[in-house]
Amino acid sequence: MKIALGADHGGYELKNIIKEHLSSKGITILDFGTNTPDSVDYPFYGFNVGQAVISKEADLGIVVCGTGIGISIAANKVKGIRAALCTNSYMARMAREHNDANILALGARVVGPGLALEIVDTFLNTPFSGDRHSRRIDQIAAYEDKKKS
Repeated sequence: MKIALGADHGGYELKNIIKEHLSSKGITILDFGTNTPDSVDYPFYGFNVGQAVISKEADLGIVVCGTGIGISIAANKVKGIRAALCTNSYMARMAREHNDANILALGARVVGPGLALEIVDTFLNTPFSGDRHSRRIDQIAAYEDKKKS
């Protein structure tokens, strides 16, 4: 499995904790930064992780900022991305099972490292259930494909 990671300065430390956790499990990491705690703009990192997932350079993505809100909004601007901001393991499981989320968003100032790693593991280990949920994912994709005015 290959995971794309990205964070702004608010998520920098948690991103590194997640990176170490996943690497210890033998998971390949594509780290899109940021690589310092200096202030940066989150859209760049959300877009880059989204592009890596859509291009199939990575299987799934994880993005982190202070709240997880801004970077999830940015990632969701990439066509085909379904980034889910999760604050607990139940949300992570539902995001994968029902919504086939392909990027997990976390808020470093919202969840601590221990809970964040539980959420990450749940997200990565939960498959999409398909069934009636596939129809809904297809509806979202069809809407994305519509010409917007």
